[in-house]
Amino acid sequence: MEARDLRVSDAEREHVGELLQRAVGQGMLSLGEFTERMDTALAAKTRAELNVVLVDLPGIQLISEFTPQPYVSRPVPPTVHRSPAPPPGDVVRGRMSSVSRTGSWNVPPALEVNTRLSTVTLDFTRAVMSTQVVHVTIDDYASTISLVVPEEATVDLNGVETVGGSATNKVRTGPPIGPLHVVVRGKVRFGSVTAKHPFGTSIRRMFG
Repeated sequence: MEARDLRVSDAEREHVGELLQRAVGQGMLSLGEFTERMDTALAAKTRAELNVVLVDLPGIQLISEFTPQPYVSRPVPPTVHRSPAPPPGDVVRGRMSSVSRTGSWNVPPALEVNTRLSTVTLDFTRAVMSTQVVHVTIDDYASTISLVVPEEATVDLNGVETVGGSATNKVRTGPPIGPLHVVVRGKVRFGSVTAKHPFGTSIRRMFG
C-alpha cells in the first residue's frame, strides 16, 4: 500500500489545521479559503485527501512527511503526586457538528471544549452545579461557542486567546460574588465565544 492511501489520524488532521492557520497568518490564504480547506481536512480519510489542502502552499510540509513525535515515558519519582484522569463527560467534543448541554445537566468543576467547525451551547441556567467556580478550557477552530448563564452569575473571559476570532462577554465579570462564576481559558481560532444571559433577561430586568 502506498503512503498516499494510508488512513490519517486526528493528530495529523490537527497538524494540517495548524499549517493552514500559519498560511493565513502569512497572507497565503483568506479566511474563506481557510474555512473551506479545514472542512476538507476534517473530512479526509487518507493522506492523499489530506494533502489536497496543502499542495499549492509553498514551504509547507506535506502530511506524508509528517511524523508525530513519539511519546517518551519518563520515570516519575515516588514523591510526585499525579492527579487522576478527569471522569468521563468532562470533555465537550465536536467536529463539524452541533453540541449542546442544556436543562439539568451535571456540571463538573473543570470542563474542556475541544471543537472544530461546530456550534456549541453550554446552558448553565438550570444546570446542577458541584462547585461555585467552573473552569472551562477551550481549544477551538472556527466554531461558535455560547455560554448561557443565570442573571446572578459572573464570567471571566480574560484568559481567552483569539486568532482571527472574538471573545465577547455580555454578563458581569469580576470575582465570584454569586452562586456561579465561570472562568474561561484557552484559544479560539477564527471562531467566537460569547457569554450571555438567556433570551429576554434584559426585558424582564427593564420591567422589574
